[in-house]
Amino acid sequence: MKKLLQSPFVSNYGMIFVLLLLCAYFSLATIDQQNPVTPQAARKIVAFIAAQPTVKNVLVVVPRGVEDRRFAEAVRQGIEQGPHKVVGVVVGDPAMTRVEFVRLGAAGTTVDFVVTQYAAAKWDLLLPAGRQKLQQEYPSLGAIDVVKPNSYTWPTFLTPQHLLTVANQTALTGIVAIGMTMVIITAGIDLSVGSLIALSGVVVATLVGRMAGESDPTLVSLILCGMVAVSVCALLGAGSGLLATWFEVPAFIVTLGVMQIARGLAHKVAGGSKPVRVDSEMFHELSAGNAILGIPNPVIVMLLLYLAAHVLMSRTTLGRYLYAVGGNPEAARLSGVPVKVVVVFAYAMCGALAGLGGVLDASLFRTARASGAMGYELQIIAAVVVGGTSLAGGQGKVLGTLIGALILGVISDGMRLTDVAYDTQLIVFGSVIVVAVLVDKLKSRDWRMLRG
Repeated sequence: MKKLLQSPFVSNYGMIFVLLLLCAYFSLATIDQQNPVTPQAARKIVAFIAAQPTVKNVLVVVPRGVEDRRFAEAVRQGIEQGPHKVVGVVVGDPAMTRVEFVRLGAAGTTVDFVVTQYAAAKWDLLLPAGRQKLQQEYPSLGAIDVVKPNSYTWPTFLTPQHLLTVANQTALTGIVAIGMTMVIITAGIDLSVGSLIALSGVVVATLVGRMAGESDPTLVSLILCGMVAVSVCALLGAGSGLLATWFEVPAFIVTLGVMQIARGLAHKVAGGSKPVRVDSEMFHELSAGNAILGIPNPVIVMLLLYLAAHVLMSRTTLGRYLYAVGGNPEAARLSGVPVKVVVVFAYAMCGALAGLGGVLDASLFRTARASGAMGYELQIIAAVVVGGTSLAGGQGKVLGTLIGALILGVISDGMRLTDVAYDTQLIVFGSVIVVAVLVDKLKSRDWRMLRG
């Protein structure tokens, strides 16, 4: 057991076992009936209707959910590629559905199938009695059959869409935590990242709205606006590093001050606490899109950044310098390591990634607030600590931080799925952080505390 606990893998990535246990627990706790409205479910419906021997008229009826809209569009496109005909698509409620039936009945149009989903299939209008009444009122509608995707039993936590949602919700924390890992490895801390996220969001939203053509900006202008927001935060991060190195001001105090400065600048840029809205659809697609295998773009960006950061930290001279500075700055200086430059780089990178997080956040929600991202710095630091990076500096792995961010994301979403009270959630999060710090202390003392 001692050798296992002291093995490099357990020391660096042991929290992956905690992540797997959490996933197993929330999977068992969320086993329920699943009612799919996915493209795969739509394809099965289309295949069933395509196998009908005679031409059929199809009415598609779904509620107003985003996934329901996509399901309805997939069904419509699939059916129209064959001999059958889509006579109408209703995205709404029972009243709107009845209006559509009245229109079709008055026009003498037959409806052979109503393609819908689980919730809408329970509407009175689509139940057998409701359909029979419709046929009595409008004989031309014919005998209507309701077709919906088959339900099945499966953990809600393990549905592909939910797993992608958890990853997408973790992306912002995960991206900024890369920079925070570098800072903490150098034995520093950055409390300003939450304010930098908010500042970046209002800067990019303001620039896109006022300078990039408002609702119709070009791709180049969007990139430039994003680069300006990221650069502003990188400069503020570099400033924190300069004050902490050249002037030897404690990083805690420096970043606490920069946190207030950045928050104030965010309010100045936004013109107060009112939200700054961005109506550009292209800008929204930056975070809302899923161009690669249906994976949300922020998740793709996060994974690419972690890959790059892993290579930087484990395969480059700069990465070795970061560890050396955190382990023993005086020994690193005597060995020829430019300690001050390395520390400034870490803080600048942390600021830049916070700026990128702010851009992605504004893109996803189409709006930015100067008061946004309150308390995010605590979540980000927690992700780094839970991932195994030592607060004393010199130890930690960036991929461990990814595991830490996922652990926090799984806990947060799992407790939401299982209806855990908010105050209990706070207790759990606090306990996780305390346990992570305790484990760090045990590792640093070679687990001697366990042996008394």
